[in-house]
Amino acid sequence: MNLPKGKHIFGTVKVGERGQIVIPKEARELFNINPGDTLLVLGDEKHGIAISKADVMEELALKILGGFTNKKKGEKRNETI
Repeated sequence: MNLPKGKHIFGTVKVGERGQIVIPKEARELFNINPGDTLLVLGDEKHGIAISKADVMEELALKILGGFTNKKKGEKRNETI
Protein backbone atom coordinates (compact mmCIF):
# COMPACT_ATOMS: atom_id res chain seq x y z
CA MET A 1 0.00 0.00 0.00
CA ASN A 2 1.38 3.40 -0.95
CA LEU A 3 0.71 5.95 1.76
CA PRO A 4 1.33 9.68 1.47
CA LYS A 5 4.73 10.82 2.74
CA GLY A 6 4.77 11.04 6.54
CA LYS A 7 1.72 8.77 6.97
CA HIS A 8 2.13 5.33 8.57
CA ILE A 9 0.16 2.22 9.41
CA PHE A 10 1.94 0.36 12.19
CA GLY A 11 -0.44 -2.59 12.36
CA THR A 12 -2.91 -3.61 15.01
CA VAL A 13 -2.65 -3.98 18.77
CA LYS A 14 -4.83 -5.82 21.28
CA VAL A 15 -6.17 -4.25 24.43
CA GLY A 16 -5.25 -6.29 27.48
CA GLU A 17 -7.53 -7.07 30.42
CA ARG A 18 -6.27 -3.96 32.23
CA GLY A 19 -6.93 -1.72 29.20
CA GLN A 20 -3.28 -1.58 28.19
CA ILE A 21 -1.85 -1.65 24.67
CA VAL A 22 1.69 -2.09 23.38
CA ILE A 23 2.83 0.62 20.98
CA PRO A 24 4.69 -1.07 18.11
CA LYS A 25 8.49 -0.73 18.22
CA GLU A 26 8.65 1.04 14.85
CA ALA A 27 6.19 3.70 16.08
CA ARG A 28 8.06 4.13 19.38
CA GLU A 29 11.32 4.62 17.51
CA LEU A 30 9.87 7.01 14.93
CA PHE A 31 8.21 9.19 17.57
CA ASN A 32 10.94 8.79 20.19
CA ILE A 33 8.61 7.28 22.78
CA ASN A 34 10.56 5.87 25.71
CA PRO A 35 9.69 4.16 29.00
CA GLY A 36 8.44 6.76 31.47
CA ASP A 37 7.24 9.21 28.79
CA THR A 38 3.83 10.77 29.38
CA LEU A 39 1.33 10.38 26.57
CA LEU A 40 -1.89 12.33 26.07
CA VAL A 41 -4.96 10.40 24.88
CA LEU A 42 -7.57 12.47 23.05
CA GLY A 43 -10.96 11.29 21.83
CA ASP A 44 -13.58 12.30 19.31
CA GLU A 45 -16.77 10.23 19.31
CA LYS A 46 -17.04 10.40 15.51
CA HIS A 47 -13.38 10.06 14.51
CA GLY A 48 -11.83 7.91 17.25
CA ILE A 49 -8.82 8.38 19.52
CA ALA A 50 -5.40 9.94 19.09
CA ILE A 51 -2.30 9.47 21.20
CA SER A 52 0.42 12.13 21.37
CA LYS A 53 3.47 12.76 23.49
CA ALA A 54 2.37 15.19 26.17
CA ASP A 55 5.36 17.50 25.62
CA VAL A 56 4.38 17.98 21.95
CA MET A 57 0.89 19.04 22.96
CA GLU A 58 2.29 21.27 25.71
CA GLU A 59 4.43 23.11 23.14
CA LEU A 60 1.36 23.64 20.95
CA ALA A 61 -0.73 24.86 23.90
CA LEU A 62 2.00 27.33 24.89
CA LYS A 63 2.12 28.70 21.33
CA ILE A 64 -1.65 29.12 21.34
CA LEU A 65 -1.68 30.76 24.76
CA GLY A 66 1.29 32.93 23.80
CA GLY A 67 -0.75 34.22 20.89
CA PHE A 68 -3.49 35.28 23.29
CA THR A 69 -1.18 36.99 25.76
CA ASN A 70 0.81 38.83 23.07
CA LYS A 71 -2.34 40.14 21.42
CA LYS A 72 -3.29 43.72 22.26
CA LYS A 73 -6.90 44.43 23.17
CA GLY A 74 -9.00 44.85 20.03
CA GLU A 75 -6.18 43.60 17.75
CA LYS A 76 -6.98 40.78 15.33
CA ARG A 77 -4.38 38.08 14.85
CA ASN A 78 -3.95 36.09 11.62
CA GLU A 79 -1.00 34.00 12.76
CA THR A 80 -0.89 30.35 11.78
CA ILE A 81 0.69 27.84 14.13
